[in-house]
Amino acid sequence: MTTDVENRIAVGPGRDWNVAIGIVRRALTTLVSRLQKRRTRRDLSELTDTQLLDIGVTRSEAKAEVNKSWFWS
Repeated sequence: MTTDVENRIAVGPGRDWNVAIGIVRRALTTLVSRLQKRRTRRDLSELTDTQLLDIGVTRSEAKAEVNKSWFWS
């Protein structure tokens, strides 16, 4: 495999491997982000009304956020 130094583009059979690694990296990053969002929403559901008031969120806003899909939104 050679590398075009000026453009830093992999040329040769290793390029497909680099593309695959990039796809897997993006997929894992997306999954981790969505799991973090899920965890944050679960934490939000456990806050008391006083704690929600401190952060400027009503109970109904918190419930609406918690009920969102953990994966698609």
